[in-house]
Amino acid sequence: MRPLVEQNAENRSEVPSARSLSTGDSGDERGDAVLDPVSPPLPDHLQGLAEQARNYVAAASSANTRKAYASDWKHFSAWCRWQGLSVLPPDPQVVGLYITACASGSSTGAPTQADKTMGVATIERRLSSLCWNYAQRGGERLDRKDRHIATVMAGIRNRHAAPPRQKEAILPEDLIAMLETLDRGSLRGLRDRAMLLLGFAGGLRRSEITGLDLGRDQSEDGRGWIEITDKGVLVTLRGKTGWREVEVGRGSSDATCPLVALDTWIRFARLAKGPLFRRVTGRGKDVGPDRLNDQEVARLVKKAVLAAGVRSDLPETERGQLFAGHSLRAGLASSAEVDERHVQKQLGHASAEMTRRYQRRRDRFRVNLTKAAGL
Repeated sequence: MRPLVEQNAENRSEVPSARSLSTGDSGDERGDAVLDPVSPPLPDHLQGLAEQARNYVAAASSANTRKAYASDWKHFSAWCRWQGLSVLPPDPQVVGLYITACASGSSTGAPTQADKTMGVATIERRLSSLCWNYAQRGGERLDRKDRHIATVMAGIRNRHAAPPRQKEAILPEDLIAMLETLDRGSLRGLRDRAMLLLGFAGGLRRSEITGLDLGRDQSEDGRGWIEITDKGVLVTLRGKTGWREVEVGRGSSDATCPLVALDTWIRFARLAKGPLFRRVTGRGKDVGPDRLNDQEVARLVKKAVLAAGVRSDLPETERGQLFAGHSLRAGLASSAEVDERHVQKQLGHASAEMTRRYQRRRDRFRVNLTKAAGL
């Protein structure tokens, strides 16, 4: 392979724009690259199957994942453009330089723009995004085991890796205080109340909360649905590892019962079909047809935490960073005093070890190997 500095001049005219190569702009987000771009056009009678194949490719990953991969490819393409490098065909040396730039805080490439140093997890995600995008474009694939990538990535991990920063758990007393800050007389307040209670009691991810429908097969972008019974709410979810059912029972009080909160929201919002949690419009008096974005769950949690004075011993900016949508899942795992297996099932974890990561109040020294060894 010729040195990169010798390739720069001739590559400048060959470098496609970041816009033309971004996943969203090229159509790959829907899976257009399932067909080899250099293959001859398909016969007319196969066009319908090709369209179905694109839809299946799109369904293989979540909308958030495809959006992130599109954004990562656009960032990489822009960096290559600024450096005078070509994004195609895949070159491990170019990718190795790119992840180095990400780790060192110079990945923007533009001389007039400042960039922030990326964490190891973000760089890992960027690398996975590039592999996925190259695979969708047919032809050669990116070999992430190549020494130009693997060795650099190993060095980045050794130099920059840090323990994961977990979001704080929202405990029951915190949740009750947060609910008191919501307006019981407004549709937005009723909706937010139902979201917080269902998210906490079900141990749901934010995308699982906003992805729910009122019934089965009621929307194309739905990730599950609810069934309300006398004893509670049965939530059916399509998660990362397949379908699972979550039972959310009645609460001990109407004020903190997820079932009551859901029933109240549905009744006053006059919902009959489609997305469960929707945007409230018209100065809070009307409910629109559009599903809430999952980011709204994180914003709701942060807003309610600040309004309720949770962790008031800390500055407001720090408090806002400690809590997010995952704080609801961590809150259930940390508060439910039942057999660990039930919590694991509720959260949809494949292993007990993953569940323990969510348990902020777990007694880590319950098993004392020091004493067991005779010391």
